[in-house]
Amino acid sequence: MNDPKVNSDFDDPRLPLKRAVQLGVKALLVIMLVSLAIWGGLKGLPGIWGVLIGAALGGGFVLCTALSVLFTAKSTPSTTIAVVLGGWLLKLVLLLGVLAVIREMDFYDTWALFLSVVAALVVTLGTEVWGIVTSKVTYVA
Repeated sequence: MNDPKVNSDFDDPRLPLKRAVQLGVKALLVIMLVSLAIWGGLKGLPGIWGVLIGAALGGGFVLCTALSVLFTAKSTPSTTIAVVLGGWLLKLVLLLGVLAVIREMDFYDTWALFLSVVAALVVTLGTEVWGIVTSKVTYVA
């Protein structure tokens, strides 16, 4: 009855990463909707634009890192490191590029952008950590 060759649902080492990404996306959507309601009510369309840009930058930054680790989980450690570091470099260049382009524009609220980036980073990263820590996986087969 207890066949050691039968895999359970908890034998996938990528399970914590999958759960982290799922929870991170859900948390990002919640924080974005709450921020849209608050900043849209306070500042109107500039507040909404600030939230959308901030959530995309902050949440996207964290989620892309988790996704790059997830997609390279079955490769060699050096491949994973190269993809993660290359992704960070690409995200940093994109971040600086977006901020340089919108710096002089006034269609968004800067406080909505700033606080949305911070909230998206903190909430998304926190839920990803929670997803990894609370995942049930098999340690010994």
